[in-house]
Amino acid sequence: MKISKGSYEAEVSKAITQWEKDFLGRGSVSVKTDILRDMIIVNLKGILTPAEYRVCETKEGMLTIKKTRSELVESGIEDLKDIILTVTGEKVKSFHTDISTRTGERVMVFHLFNDLEKNF
Repeated sequence: MKISKGSYEAEVSKAITQWEKDFLGRGSVSVKTDILRDMIIVNLKGILTPAEYRVCETKEGMLTIKKTRSELVESGIEDLKDIILTVTGEKVKSFHTDISTRTGERVMVFHLFNDLEKNF
């Protein structure tokens, strides 16, 4: 039986949420994953704590939170690549991420070696 694109997307969302809980100590409020050609785009909402929002009120605080959160995620990149490989069978060529300190959202983009979308 062929697995649907939506099933892969849901599995990636579930696995990344679990990774957040295990690695970062808490998960985001919601996670939405989209497979587009050779990319897996993950949008995580509600990742900042109330204290982090308060720190982000100053430019210096915002830069500190962005840097710290980025370093935390980057330190777990091998786990994230393993998640993508396990769920999709595809290896990650590159990983890109950014966080909005205004909305509390993080976007992760996994760029794959192959076009995953053509499998569906």
